[in-house]
Amino acid sequence: MMYMPDAVKATLKLMEAETNTITIRSSYNISALSFSPKEIAAEIKKHIPGFTILYKPDYRQEIADSWPGSIDDSVARIDWGWQPEYSLEAMTQDILVNLKRLKMQEVS
Repeated sequence: MMYMPDAVKATLKLMEAETNTITIRSSYNISALSFSPKEIAAEIKKHIPGFTILYKPDYRQEIADSWPGSIDDSVARIDWGWQPEYSLEAMTQDILVNLKRLKMQEVS
């Protein structure tokens, strides 16, 4: 999982990297977060105590199960200094702030 601001940050950081630091010309692996529905639900509950979640895996779970358990992004970290900014906590807080902002815009 990667929060969109981190994906944009990674793209811009790679584009701005010095040419002599780029060792891979095809593509870089980058990673950021890994969490379960239970973990994100617990994080949301910190901000919205009455939050409940009901989830039922569907056909997309098979797709997710085929993905690797982790991605080695060490070359991106070495070559052009990739480092994600958002943790699960920071991402959840940012999403909730922005959802509240959107809701307020809809009301006004």
